Amino acid sequence: MPRKKPFSVKQKKKQLQDKRERKRGLQDGLRSSSNSRSGSRERREEQTDTSDGESMTHHIRRLNQQPSQGLGPRGYDANRYRLHFERDSREEVERRKRAAREQVLQPVSAELLELDIREVYQLGSVLDFPRRPPWSYEMSKEQLMSQEERSFQEYLGKIHGAYSSEKLSYFEHNLETWRQLWRVLEMSDIVLLITDIRHPVVNFPPALYEYVTGELGLALVLVLNKVDLAPPALVVAWKHYFHQHYPQLHIVLFTSFPRDPRTPQDPSSVLKKSRRRGRGWTRALGPEQLLRACEAITAGKVDLSSWREKIARDVAGATWGNGSGEEEEEEDGPAVLVEQQTDSAMEPTGPTQEHYKDGVVTIGCVGFPNVGKSSLINGLVGRKVVSVSRTPGHTRYFQTYFLTPSVKLCDCPGLIFPSLLPRQLQVLAGIYPIAQIQEPYTAVGYLASRIPVQVLLHLRHPEAKDPSAEHPWCAWDICEAWAEKRGYKTAKAARNDVYRAANSLLRLALDGRLSLCFHPPGYSEQKGTWESHPETTELVVLQGRVGPAGDEEEEEEEELSSSCEEEGEEDRDADEEGEGDEDTPTSAAGASLAARNPYALLGEDEC
Repeated sequence: MPRKKPFSVKQKKKQLQDKRERKRGLQDGLRSSSNSRSGSRERREEQTDTSDGESMTHHIRRLNQQPSQGLGPRGYDANRYRLHFERDSREEVERRKRAAREQVLQPVSAELLELDIREVYQLGSVLDFPRRPPWSYEMSKEQLMSQEERSFQEYLGKIHGAYSSEKLSYFEHNLETWRQLWRVLEMSDIVLLITDIRHPVVNFPPALYEYVTGELGLALVLVLNKVDLAPPALVVAWKHYFHQHYPQLHIVLFTSFPRDPRTPQDPSSVLKKSRRRGRGWTRALGPEQLLRACEAITAGKVDLSSWREKIARDVAGATWGNGSGEEEEEEDGPAVLVEQQTDSAMEPTGPTQEHYKDGVVTIGCVGFPNVGKSSLINGLVGRKVVSVSRTPGHTRYFQTYFLTPSVKLCDCPGLIFPSLLPRQLQVLAGIYPIAQIQEPYTAVGYLASRIPVQVLLHLRHPEAKDPSAEHPWCAWDICEAWAEKRGYKTAKAARNDVYRAANSLLRLALDGRLSLCFHPPGYSEQKGTWESHPETTELVVLQGRVGPAGDEEEEEEEELSSSCEEEGEEDRDADEEGEGDEDTPTSAAGASLAARNPYALLGEDEC
């Protein structure tokens, strides 16, 4: 009798789940239709993450699987909106692993850090986004969804026919998520496109700009988010770059966590993160700029005085706490949070809807994963009303929230548009879930060739007998040296866990503690001009306004735990908010813990 082929515990769980569904008597049509993403047929296709089966033209890997007990109320499936990306072949993964071991890292010049949007998106090519095909109210639901499915498959076929998989970036293959974007664009009066200031052209698809401003005739506001993670001169340079190339844009600078630029920044203290105790969302930088942009767009057609009054109340009545990390007081009146879980394809609304209906302006927030859409809404509201996470795909369906009686915010799931961006940069930008990466080492090499990771982290080469001697580094060496320093070991053989170390380094980059910022074209030659620009000085002064007069801001230095549990589970917002301060060791407590366990914490003398 031939020996059975072993398989993982994860596959066994899927096998048992499939068996339970068969016992429940669910129809095969429901499990495998376009409305349901948890069918047993799909799970059999996904038994291994690197499957090379030829059952599909383009192999799709489905991420963020949610526990499913069958279809919920009204046929809702928890896995309907999970991420769908093209699967990397086993040969490609092995090739990249070999390259991570063999290729010596060389630092790149400052000019290579400049990103032109024409290099990321080829204007006029098939690198577009799927449009909703024409429809009418006479069509049945089945006819409409079938038409959208055919149109989407044609869209995918054009892209994969024009570009090879090696050149294409990861982009969304799930039609259900694109339907959420269609619905948000149709119901919005103003569209906010949120981008990360560290690489804004990565998050700015020109096709979406042309569609919103041209076909829909809506105003598009570009939000350069997380401006606290980039130098003020670079922020101003990116702002002028978009003003020059896209004159119809309204540009707003925003961050939910402004930092005081007067505090000296030590580039070697990347393991430490400053947290302000008791700090709430009311310190967000940019709500007033966004209000002015919306007032210019609406031109008096909507009364936004309630929004201005709310901003004034937040500034005047913000409480920073006394170091206890307590939550801020809730605003008067109940919060109105509406989560939309209906089928967006059959909503009776189209692009020709009435604008500012009932005197309410609807502001839709769209963008890539991890650019801070949900955090922006929390910053505008002044407290946490929308769940946030650093894991891409956390927001699975659009949510609406009334900021004031005349202002409605709409949070859309993050969507990845097709481009020619290197996949390593996508990983560093947080577009692809770090926990799902099959080969993270080349992304670490991409990072280390652009910033001196081994110098910032004080890493010792694994093969170096003399610490003062120079040794060539490869991506694998950096991961192994970091695993040795942090004490990451495999469970059985106690070898250095380089995979865990690579994920830890990527999360440090995602959080901004290993800061990799890209520049607009020509920035290196004009850097001095941007540093002395009047808007740069104004931005520094604006960031330096910390709280009401007389309030002292309390900071603490928290060192990264060796377990990295907070890296995988907590989000940037929770880290910066000061949640969980009671369990966070102070410097003295960390020193005593390090004396008992040398791998528990890194002492200040080591970094």
